[in-house]
Amino acid sequence: MKSVENMGAASRWSVEDAPWRRPTTGRETPGRHSPLRQGRTQATLPRHEHDGGQLQGLIGYGALLALAWAMSDNRRCIPWRTVAGGLILQWGLALLLLRVAPARQAVVTLVYAAEALAHATDAGTEFVFGYLGGRALPFTEVHPGSSFILAFKVLPLVLVISALGALLFHWGVLQRVVGGLAWLLRRSLGVDGPLAAAAAVHVFVGMIEAPILVRQYLTTLQRGEVFAVMTCGMAGVAGTVMVIYGTILAPTVPGALGAIIIASVISTPAALAVAALLVPWTPTAGAAVPIEPTPATGALDALVRGTADGMAPVVGIASCLLVSVSLVALINMAFGALPGGPWTLQGLLAWPLRPLMWSIGIPWDQSGTAALLLATKTVLNEFVAYINLAGLPEGALSAHGRVIMTFALCGFANFGSLGILVGGLSVLMPDRRAEVVGLGLRSVVSGTIATCMSGAVVGVLT
Repeated sequence: MKSVENMGAASRWSVEDAPWRRPTTGRETPGRHSPLRQGRTQATLPRHEHDGGQLQGLIGYGALLALAWAMSDNRRCIPWRTVAGGLILQWGLALLLLRVAPARQAVVTLVYAAEALAHATDAGTEFVFGYLGGRALPFTEVHPGSSFILAFKVLPLVLVISALGALLFHWGVLQRVVGGLAWLLRRSLGVDGPLAAAAAVHVFVGMIEAPILVRQYLTTLQRGEVFAVMTCGMAGVAGTVMVIYGTILAPTVPGALGAIIIASVISTPAALAVAALLVPWTPTAGAAVPIEPTPATGALDALVRGTADGMAPVVGIASCLLVSVSLVALINMAFGALPGGPWTLQGLLAWPLRPLMWSIGIPWDQSGTAALLLATKTVLNEFVAYINLAGLPEGALSAHGRVIMTFALCGFANFGSLGILVGGLSVLMPDRRAEVVGLGLRSVVSGTIATCMSGAVVGVLT
């Protein structure tokens, strides 16, 4: 146990070591710190040498399903069509997006569009914040990389994407995409209209925004369906942060943003399958439900509303990062005083996660590093975990292992998000607050299982 701190270099890495924090001279061109802006990035995932990892990933995939079944509330009432349909759809979507040329090209197009969006955001941050936002420094940088300020150079993306998303929603673009995904989920998994719509919306928005869009149907959902909505929220990330994570990982994970997009898509059917195993419900195959329309009166109003709505996530991300990192540091200080250390909360949680990381395709000698990343994501959040993944030293994880972990970490399943999810749903469903609270910790487990299943799938197919 004394080697917990040495299980992976991620436990000792800080944002100062981020690969995009390279030395600057104060004469760089705009957007100097953003890997996505430094020319065309590789938008698709390369193929890797497996060394037996394919069979290993299949074993882990089955073990995760067995774990979900073992933890089930009622094994006699499991909706097996939903489970089987979710698993088939996850593998089918993964094969489509990773192997079929037109689908791969669609992902490439989305990545290039995101690059343009990120570059445009740079122009705004540089205009508003000057050199704090990326403009040329008016002085010589003594400590290389110290000019990088996350609040000014990363978080503004949330505002721009929130405004753009509101505009697309006002024009009806997102409703059509969501409607198509909801139809696919209803036909393949046999889930009801409200649950299908909420699950489909989760691909693009956060774990609270999705239930809000179908809030008029929430009180009619069965207990298992409420849990499925929570699991979908925990097994994905919001569209407002996808570009941020892709930017962070771009220097070390080829096709990082494409991986984040694919992970968000294929984890949704897996989340429904895992939720059906853990907390079963009785599908009734209800009809499609409309997404609640936007209250905006015009395109300009939609942009203004979207910008205002984006402020809450920006403040939330910054405050949660500040508080969670501070509290975990405080806990780790207390653990450090115990004999036999040094101990950390992440390190202690990483020990039981090592076999899980091995089972989804990570070599055993690298499983400690991978387990520490997943523990960091659970204790803190995926933002910190991705920063740590980007800053791993050479050889800590293979290229294939980095891709697997990009998928396995792509979800909101952590203790901080649990408070946000429970609090938000309790407001939307005040009469069922006790039910939501009781399902909270299980949703963290189910969301983690779903994202790890996605990691196993991509480990087999790439």
